[in-house]
Amino acid sequence: MKSKKTLENIMNTIFTICGFISVAFVIIITVFLVISGTPAISEIGIFKFLFGKVWSSTSADPQYGILPFILTSIYGTLGAIIIGVPIGILCAVYISKMARTKESIIIRTAVELLSGIPSVIYGLVGMIIIVPFVREVFGLPDGANLFSAIIVLTVMILPSVISVSETALNAVPKEYEEASLALGATKTETVFKVSVPAAKSGILASVVLGIGRAIGEAMAVMMVSGNVANMPSLFASVRFLTTAVASEMSYSSGLQREALFSIALVLFIFILIINLFLNIVVKRKEH
Repeated sequence: MKSKKTLENIMNTIFTICGFISVAFVIIITVFLVISGTPAISEIGIFKFLFGKVWSSTSADPQYGILPFILTSIYGTLGAIIIGVPIGILCAVYISKMARTKESIIIRTAVELLSGIPSVIYGLVGMIIIVPFVREVFGLPDGANLFSAIIVLTVMILPSVISVSETALNAVPKEYEEASLALGATKTETVFKVSVPAAKSGILASVVLGIGRAIGEAMAVMMVSGNVANMPSLFASVRFLTTAVASEMSYSSGLQREALFSIALVLFIFILIINLFLNIVVKRKEH
């Protein structure tokens, strides 16, 4: 008994230490971004930095306006969520409730493989297949634009949405569905009026993960979006917040480098606000 209790105390201590380490990493990253990102904002001016429409960091008279990056990230993320979330939830419903065992295994395996593909591969496939397709279908001079980036991001968020939503649907007690069927509801009605509402907190969690994946992606969207600092338009070459940092950090210096850290700080705050908002929504719906 004593040995078991001692082992349990040791494991509790290890878990507690790991928890505090995770919190410490978050605090360290936050402090680092605040210290590194605020000098440029102070020098440039917060209004000019956040609402300026021109980014020309290497010109003789540099300008550091990141409004095009902010709007591009918002539009790209919203587009991916609007398209990808319904597809992901319906796919999760099919795997969890509709498909036969063999079919669900095959689809689940494909989803797991999809989640393991590196982002650069998504970007490469998008550059070779999606960009020429968009260019030819819409008669554009260049297919690397916001629309192509939205398509790639949609595919990239599907594994997260499908996996978490399926887990939430599988966790719904069978008694709920059996009671609905006993009252005369069809299987489809039971799924969408009983199972899906009962799993809404898990489904919302999948949306949070999808948003995090979409807004934090850099390499793939850099390869298919054109990476030009334009105000966002569906068929124009654009640059995201993440790609702005990734594309210039290697050769930046001085105020330009500090401005890139400021972009990272804005992105960090942006993701933090989204997570807090969605967590509040989830908790309200649970009550």
